[in-house]
Amino acid sequence: MARDDRRYPRRPILGIGALIFRRGRILLAERGTEPLKGYWSLPGGVLETGERLEDGIRREVLEETGLVVEPVELAAIFERIIADARGRVEYHYVLIDYICRLKSGRPAPGSDVRALAWVAEKDLAGYKLTHGTLPVILEAIHKRPGRK
Repeated sequence: MARDDRRYPRRPILGIGALIFRRGRILLAERGTEPLKGYWSLPGGVLETGERLEDGIRREVLEETGLVVEPVELAAIFERIIADARGRVEYHYVLIDYICRLKSGRPAPGSDVRALAWVAEKDLAGYKLTHGTLPVILEAIHKRPGRK
């Protein structure tokens, strides 16, 4: 799917995202392209036709961050619908986010990402997060094993 095909879609687009934790921090990616350029969100992207969810997450995370991950648990499913100034649906995504285990790699922003940051829970409010991202992160933080 070409990036331009995502605007004014005929059907919702299936997006996938990864909640990756390291040393009590979560990895955030600053979006380098529209929609929501300049906002911070979870690493991820669009599932390709014929691709299984877990494989798509592995691929998108590797492309966007240079990291190899293993999806371990479904965290959330939600919608993001963005209307244009005339009220027409410009973007419509159904997003599936997984908690992932970091296996290897060094973080490096991919072509769709402006920057990456490992962020502590107490610092999340300082980031311009995409709508719906904070509740997903907080829920995942509080259900992680070993969390008191």
